[in-house]
Parts: sequence; C-alpha cells; structure tokens
Amino acid sequence: MKRVIMFSGQGSQAEGMGVSLAGNSAKAKEVFDTASQILGFDLLDKCANAPAEELAKTVIAQPAIMAVSLAGACALLEKGIEATAAVGHSLGEYAALVYTGIVSLEDGFRLIKARSEAMQKAADSSDGVMYAIIGKTTEEIEAVCEKTEGYVLPVNYNSAVQTVIAGEAEPAKAAADALAEAGARAIKLNVASAFHSKLMQPAADEFLQFAKTVTYNAPKITMLSNITGAPITDCENAAERLAAHIVSPVRFTDEIYWLEKNGFEQFIECGPGKTLTGLVRKTVKNVALANIQTFDDVQALS
Repeated sequence: MKRVIMFSGQGSQAEGMGVSLAGNSAKAKEVFDTASQILGFDLLDKCANAPAEELAKTVIAQPAIMAVSLAGACALLEKGIEATAAVGHSLGEYAALVYTGIVSLEDGFRLIKARSEAMQKAADSSDGVMYAIIGKTTEEIEAVCEKTEGYVLPVNYNSAVQTVIAGEAEPAKAAADALAEAGARAIKLNVASAFHSKLMQPAADEFLQFAKTVTYNAPKITMLSNITGAPITDCENAAERLAAHIVSPVRFTDEIYWLEKNGFEQFIECGPGKTLTGLVRKTVKNVALANIQTFDDVQALS
C-alpha cells in the first residue's frame, strides 16, 4: 500500500497537544527537546499548560504544531510505519521538509523560528484576516473577491468544496458576507493575519535572509510543494521557494489529486486536529484515512 504522511497547518493548535506522544515515545520526546533548545523555551510545557490565547500566537503556534506533527510521524517510525511521500499544509510544509530529509530536524526548527518571528511582526503591523468558504466553486469565490473593493483573494485551495480567502479585514469580511448571502458557509479562521497574501511580504523578505543560511538536501522520498501542487525535484532555489511560500496560495487540492493519480491509497495526518483528512475525504474517494494526535492513535495504527 502506498502511504503518504500529511502535516497539519496553523490554526489546528489545541491545549494539551503532543503530551501523550512525548510521554510514550522516545523519538517524539526528542523532537520536543530539540525544538526547545533552539527556541529557548520549553515547548512541551507550552503545549501542556499554555492557555489557548497564548498557544494561538504565531511564534508559539508554528513550532508547537510542527513539533506535534513530527512527534506523531516519529512515533510511527518507531513502530515501523513509514511513508513514501509527504505533504504539509502551509506551516506543515516545514515538517515535511524534515520528514523527507531536505533539512535536518535542527535546521527545520531554526527555519520555523525565523519564519514565525518574521510572520508575527508582519501580523502585528497589519489587519489581515482569513475566512474558510465552503460550498462554492473556486471560480465563484474568485469572482466575488475580484468584485470586492479592497484587497482580498483566495489563498488556500483546500478541497473540492473549500477555499480560504484572505486580505485586509474589511474587504475580506465583505467578500465572506457576500458569499454567505449567496449560500456559502463562511468561517473566520483563528489565525493572526492574512497568511499567503501580500500582507506577509515584509515577513517573506526578512525570512529569506535566514533561509539562505540553511543547508538543503535532495528529498529521500517524494515531497509535494504547496506552491505548485507537484513534487519538488531539486533544492537549488529552496530558500527563495520558502520565502515565496509565505506569500503564495496553497494548492493543496492539486496535491491530493496528484497523490490519487499516482496510486497513493493511505493518507495519514500527523498533528493536531483532523482538518487535512477531512479535506481529502471531500476531494477523493476510496482511500484509507488515519489521524495521529495521541499515542493511542499510533497504537491503533500499528
């Protein structure tokens, strides 16, 4: 059976996440220990004890979700369960970089530290928001965004029935309201700003300088890119691609279709929540789905 590991994105954070994995898997605990050394604070303690408001801050949410995601994947590896492809949704692409061997675990957390700090700064100086739109085609959503005065556009192509829009607060709300009036469901997301839009350009510019200092290797297994929806074939311009990723749409639907076309039958989501398996379920049929959030989930799959 061809298996793909999927890594969760920002907004999936939850109080207590990762505690079960770190408490029962040496490899999972190692992920948190490495992250804490690089971040300069106890990340597992934040996951275990920080209130939801603190956990939602970009500088904490991004490394925390990445750590929980990789902890789940490492716990699976301890049980002999590995994948031949990996994808990540937005932030999750960094966990995929580590899982596929493109960057080391240490460099993965160095990258996410620099990224989260740059994005937190950009978020603090903008009024960007994001809405998930359910029940309208991408073409209908794009048309409404184009007609809306101000800056708003689709940024996450998530599934056959869900697209996320982002932009300045008032235009984004206006577009979401218009789509809701036309019969869609519009859900405001619990994120700090309009990620994957031009409002994050200052973050992309700042992050690029750090990303250029990291060593990138050829992937050991297939990794798909959010930007193209297709496999990454070389890492020659990896730093530039990661910086562009901050301001580019996430083409997750294209990634799901590529995996289906290429015979992948089992999709395992590692990380908090069940968002990605939900997106797969709504996009393709006849594939096996699993979620790894706790050590019990690992035991159930092994």
